[in-house]
Amino acid sequence: MALQPPVCDFGIPAPDFSLPGVDGKTWTRDDCKGERGLLVMFICNHCPYVQAVRDRILRDARELAALGIGCVAISSNDANDYPEDSFENMRQVAEEHDFPFPYLYDASQAVAQAYGAVCTPDFFGYNAELALQYRGRLDASRKEAAPPDVRRDLFEGMKQVALTGAGPTEQIPSMGCSIKWRTA
Repeated sequence: MALQPPVCDFGIPAPDFSLPGVDGKTWTRDDCKGERGLLVMFICNHCPYVQAVRDRILRDARELAALGIGCVAISSNDANDYPEDSFENMRQVAEEHDFPFPYLYDASQAVAQAYGAVCTPDFFGYNAELALQYRGRLDASRKEAAPPDVRRDLFEGMKQVALTGAGPTEQIPSMGCSIKWRTA
């Protein structure tokens, strides 16, 4: 079932975290932050919404890094029920697609809860002070990629954050598969 997260709650601070990366390192929020901000992306391996735009996410992350925006991807899905999202499979996907950012595993799901993540992909864009400025979609893609010339909502929004410290007032929510929460 496709979900849409709420709209941006401007100014909310980025929760800290300390999570294992597929590169063997433990990463914190501050390790991932760039000089001009931070983009936290909740993604996973199996979601068709993420698969449809993975190349665009990688392109945008590379271009945002050049603007001083650090990027990090976090998978919080329950790998017991969704083995495609296991840590080992995360490592394989990151290597296969040459992820230019840390890909972290939130096994306890506490980080996704702290951020209020609800779907994959779910994007949280912060300025240099780590105040939330973007909570929107990547672009008009859904389970299939939108045309190549579609407006790049995430990139344009985070470019604005990098240049001005403030995100756009008009944002369209992301859409994707629900985060696969563990059952009690």
